[in-house]
Amino acid sequence: MSMDTQRLTGLIRQCIQKYGMIAPEDRIAVGLSGGKDSLTLLTGLSKLRSYYPIPFELHAIHVDVGAGMTEENIRTMADFCASLNVPFHHVRTEIYQIVFELRKEKNPCSLCAKLRKGALNQKALELGCSKIAYAHHKDDFIETLMMNLMLEGRCDCFPPVTQLDRTGLQVVRPMFFIDERDVTGFTRRMALPVIKNPCPADGRTRRQDVKEFIRHSRATFPDARKNLFSALMLMFDGTR
Repeated sequence: MSMDTQRLTGLIRQCIQKYGMIAPEDRIAVGLSGGKDSLTLLTGLSKLRSYYPIPFELHAIHVDVGAGMTEENIRTMADFCASLNVPFHHVRTEIYQIVFELRKEKNPCSLCAKLRKGALNQKALELGCSKIAYAHHKDDFIETLMMNLMLEGRCDCFPPVTQLDRTGLQVVRPMFFIDERDVTGFTRRMALPVIKNPCPADGRTRRQDVKEFIRHSRATFPDARKNLFSALMLMFDGTR
């Protein structure tokens, strides 16, 4: 079944209710990269906001790492947010210069992610937000579990809800029940203005390697992905 807005908001609502992600009068910052995942999440949350019994606010924050995002790209995101009646905030940084030019990191993703999260958290706090919504979907969770097992020997994954003790912010991931292929289908069906990731490391990461590993393993282990997700459900429900 093709993903439409009703199904998208239904799965997001199911996740929000299962893990208690929203409280009355929450002001939620959505990390908006311009990619398919964050555009889909913002669309789903903005539609859900119109009828959800618990009132909440949304703010979209784009952390510009300084790696080729054009002014036209920024206008595209701003216009998209305006169409959803969501305030858009553009945060300019020099993360690319720090990671790729100053530090010349051989494995840049970890430091880049840390700096981006720091900039996002700071802006969210300035806006008076209590929560940040990340656009991790089901495949992101499964791939992270596999990465931790294969690369670090840990059976671990980020949970649907994370409390950041230092800032007091809470991170929520409302697309836990949504497959990546459905996100892709939704963005095409709704003609969302997806912006290509300008990062020079895009598509050449350990996560991409694990994604390919899982995809190629389906011929031999057709139920592997389903079973990995079941293991995550047990982990997050505290029954492992």
